[in-house]
This record gives sequence, structure tokens and C-alpha cells, in this order.
Amino acid sequence: MSVEIGSLALCAALAVAIFGTIIPVVGVYRSDRRLVDAASPIAHLVFVLVLIAFATLIHAYVVSDFSVLNVVQNSHSEKPLLYKITGVWGNHEGSMLLWVFIITFFSSLIALFGGNLPERLKALILSTQASITTAFLLFILFTSNPFIRVNPPALQGRDLNPILQDIGLAIHPPLLYLGYVGFSVCFSFAIAALIDGRVDAAWARWVRPWTLVSWVFLTGGIMVGSYWAYYEMGWGGYWFWDPVENASLMPWLAGTALLHSAIVLEKRGALKIWTLFLAILTFSLSLMGTFLVRSGILTSVHSFAVDPARGRAILAILFFFIGAALVLFALRASSLKTGGLFRPISREGLLVFNNLFLTTATATVLIGTLYPLLLETLTGQKISVGAPFFNLTFGPLMVPLLLMVPFGPLMAWKRGDMLAVAERLSGAFVLAIIATLIVFYQTSLRSILASLGIGLAAFVFLGGLYDLWFKSGTKSTGFFVRLRRLGKLPRSNYGTALAHIGLGITLFGIVAVATFGQENILRIEAGQSANIAGKHVLLEGARNVNGSNYSETQFRFSVSEAGKDMGNVTAAKRFYPSQNMPTTESGIKNYGLSQLYIAPGDVNNNGLVVHIWWKPEVVCIWLGAVFMMIGGVFSLTDRRLRVGAPKRANTRSKRPEKGA
Repeated sequence: MSVEIGSLALCAALAVAIFGTIIPVVGVYRSDRRLVDAASPIAHLVFVLVLIAFATLIHAYVVSDFSVLNVVQNSHSEKPLLYKITGVWGNHEGSMLLWVFIITFFSSLIALFGGNLPERLKALILSTQASITTAFLLFILFTSNPFIRVNPPALQGRDLNPILQDIGLAIHPPLLYLGYVGFSVCFSFAIAALIDGRVDAAWARWVRPWTLVSWVFLTGGIMVGSYWAYYEMGWGGYWFWDPVENASLMPWLAGTALLHSAIVLEKRGALKIWTLFLAILTFSLSLMGTFLVRSGILTSVHSFAVDPARGRAILAILFFFIGAALVLFALRASSLKTGGLFRPISREGLLVFNNLFLTTATATVLIGTLYPLLLETLTGQKISVGAPFFNLTFGPLMVPLLLMVPFGPLMAWKRGDMLAVAERLSGAFVLAIIATLIVFYQTSLRSILASLGIGLAAFVFLGGLYDLWFKSGTKSTGFFVRLRRLGKLPRSNYGTALAHIGLGITLFGIVAVATFGQENILRIEAGQSANIAGKHVLLEGARNVNGSNYSETQFRFSVSEAGKDMGNVTAAKRFYPSQNMPTTESGIKNYGLSQLYIAPGDVNNNGLVVHIWWKPEVVCIWLGAVFMMIGGVFSLTDRRLRVGAPKRANTRSKRPEKGA
């Protein structure tokens, strides 16, 4: 397949996307049904054209077409097929094409499943989506074209960065981008609503499924990326407050606030302006995160000097969409009618409390991420903002938020009773206190903060269970009657409970690893051993193995406890000749929800330097994220979201239409 087909498809997609930006708006302005209806087929056509371009690039990687510069720079003929394919988005140009492919995919889905949307609103949404697509296509074609040829063709590729040749990186970027780009739909809904002047419960019902889908994918992307860094980098950690990690955390926090705000708007017609602002903010943070990671800014703030055209294009896109959206918001938000009133002690009030803490936490992460970059740009001074800053600012903001999580679902709308809800949660509170005291006793009264953390995790976890239990009946309801009613509860109730349960599980894993984890760094030779957490780790020996495009030295360890064999762990040091780069392949052994983690270091005549960790309950960190994702999927399958909001008559559509 000639790569020129891909270039032509992108050019055609750009032309059609420009039409898709203009024609629906003209149709809405002129009340021309034909132009309004053209928005959907245009969205489908752009998707097909970008799909052709994306498939062309994948084919070039699969067949190792070394006449294509992008393939030469990021592939190798001996690389496994899976990593040839994932190499497509393992670089800047290919990842931007994946970005455009996903946004056109979402646009096509809106056109396909948006039959219950008012025609004007749907046309404006698709027009906004097309404008974003247009900007990215211009960016790709003029600064990041993945189809550039090299003449003469190279004999061999330079290979993909070895640490990216992993199944985790095959899954992580697509999931992350589905989350990032999915929030573009929420952004487009907000822009369309501001232009059309309609924000109500029906609008919230339409936008909430897209918010949920994006949130679920972004949660999955962060989870997979965290676990990939945990086992692939050999550092033994799951989160480092690295700017790249923060770039995905910020839209997740804002998206979580948006999800809760949309619920208030749907149920009570309140928080209209705030929900619109969060929709704009979340996608703006997605844009910022995407380009911070892919532009090279995080590697060096002077990278624009290396490629000024790409840097200017990135800044232009950011300023245009974020600036234009905020200007429109400032001009139109005041004209929207305010929603219903509610007391501070109510479900709405607690959701507002949730939003305030989430957005404040987002601002904290944003400042800690961008401040070093801005300072270096303005003064040339380099500083590092790391875990101590984020732990001291982000952590305290999360504590009151987590304390209120179990109260929210049990609180009544409009006017609630905090004492009544507290009475319902008294059992969960007592059990959480017991868990706190047990941990406090087991740590020999040394770690009060860790004990309180475990107690808080238990309270959040049990709060999710209590939520379902009390929604199945009252005190006088029989046990078996409750069980039958549990099966009839709306799936969104299960979704909320599972998400909160997952939050408690993740918190438990974080506190358990921080409190009870152990590590040991030593130099050993074959036949020597080390002890950690009551386990005896013996280095049995080493052997050399050749892979498809690498060679490695594998180290085999046997593990025993109290004289009982607990299995073997294999870790390795790899070397990739094409990149002249070594990597560390950690050895991990699961013991229930805990893990023994071994990372080999330097090897010389004096033996092997080895770093051994005992990670108690560490799997809970990612297991909790899985529960959150399952909760989001449960909410998506709720009948109320599947049916959607009814299509309301629009008074403007009653006027005579041209071409009707």
C-alpha cells in the first residue's frame, strides 16, 4: 500500500473537515435543513478518510517500509509484529494521527447515535468537533507529517525506544487518548449549548454518557500507564508526580468534577454555568496534557528552538481553542437562567463540596507541573517540584473529600439531614475505627497517620456497600426482601457504589505499601541470599538468552519462607543493539494481593547489585481502578442513559426552513 494514499486521504479529510466546520453553522444560522443535515455524513466521511490514512501508516510499519522516514526512525525489521504496530503511536507524528483518528471516531459516533439530539444542537456539536479535527489535521500535514519519504530508502530502521516495546505501551496510549479526546465531545456540547443558549436537564442527560465513557477510558489509561512504569522502569514505584503523569491526572480530576456536576444539573437543573465551565476546563487540560507530552516541552523548555514551526503550531492551537471557548463562555454564560435552589446540607451541596476540592486539587497539580517550566523559560533557573510538594498540598485536599464520599449518595436532594445520614453510616464508621485501632496496634503504636489512612480507606469502601444496602429497604425490611430489591436497583446506583468502593480499595493499597513495604539493596553472587519481610531470596544463577531484537542476561531467584518453597522469580538485564541501549526487566512474584519485586542492577566481578522490595497489598492500587472502571460501565448500561432524554421541540425549528 503506497503511503501517498495516506497523504492524499489526510488532505481530503482536511478539506472535508473544513466544510464540516462551516456548513452546519451556516445551516443553523439560515435555518436550512439540508445544510444542517449535512453535518452527519460529513462526520462519517472524515472518519473514513482518516481511517484510511491510519491504516496506511500501520501497513507501512508492518511491512517495514523503510522508504518512510517515520518508519525508519521508530521501527526495525526484526522487531515483533505487535511492537511494529504499537510503534505507530510510539512517536510524535504517529501519536498525533492516532489523536485525530479518535476524534473523528467520536464525531462519527455522535452522528450515528445522536438521533435524539435536537438538530440545531447536533449540528453545532459536529461543527465544533470538525473545527478541532481541522486544527489537528493542519498541524499534522504542515509540521508532523508521518508519510514523508526518504530517498534512497534506508536498509534498516533505528528501532523503537526499547522501554516502549512492551504490552503496556500497546494499550496505554490508545486508552489515554480515548479519554483525552472523549472529553472533546463534552467541550463541543458546551460550545454548542453556549451558542444555542440551551442548558437544561435534557442537555445534562445527553452529555453525561460521553463524560462517563471518557472518564472510564482515562481511568484505564492512567491505571495501565502506572502499572507499566511500575514494572518496566525498575524503580519499584507506581506514581512519581512526574509531569507526564500529572498531565493525565489533571483532566481526570476535572472530569470527575464534571461528572458529578452533570448529575446535579440533570437531577435538579442547578450548576448550569459551573458544568459548562468544567466541560471547557476538562478538555483544555486534555489539550494541554497531550501537547506537553508530545511537544517535547517537558524534556526541555527550549525544544521550540529546535523546531519552531511545531512549537508555534502547538501554541496557536492551545490559545485558539482555550481562549475562544473562555471568551464565548464569558459572553454567553450570564444569559443562562440559573437553576433550582438548594440548601448547603443536601446532595447538591455535597456534590458542590466535591467539585470545589477536586478543582482545587487540579489547580495544585497544575501549578506544581507548570511552575518549573515557566520559571526556566523566564529566568533560566532550573528547579524541581517533586513528591514532597504534591504530598503536602494534594494529600490534605483529598482527606476531607474522601470523608464526605460515603455521605453523598445517602443524602437527600434539595434538603438533607446530616445527622440521619451519619446514623445510617454509624456501622461503617465503627468498623473503620476498629480497622484503625488494629493497624495502630500492629505497628506498635508508631504510625498514627498510616492507621488513620487505613481507617479512611475502610470507611470509603464500606460506604459504598452501605449505600446499596440502605437503598434496598428500611430497618424493618427483611433480609431476603432486601436481596431481591438489590437486584432491581438501577444500574447507576451500582455504578456509583462500585466507583466509591474502588476508591477505597486504591487508597488502602497506597497506605499499605507506604506503611508496611520493605526494601533491601545489596550485592550478591550466585548461591548467596538476602532476607526481606520474612522471606529468604536466593540467587541461583544466571543465563544468557537471545530475543528477536535483543540479548539478555536472566537472573533466577528462588524464594522460601520458614523453610517452605514459595516459588521462583526471574529478572533480567536486556541490551538492544540497534539503539545501543540496556533496559531492566524486573522480576515480580504475586502473593495474593502483595508482590515481591526484584530489579537487577550493575553486574561486575564482585557480583550483582540487586534491589528487592516487598510490596504488601500493592495490587489493590490498580484493582481499585478496575472497580472504578466497572462502576462507570455499570452506569453507562443504566436504562435511563440508554434511552436518553426525549427530543424536545425547538421553537426556532417551527419557522419556515429553506430547502424543506
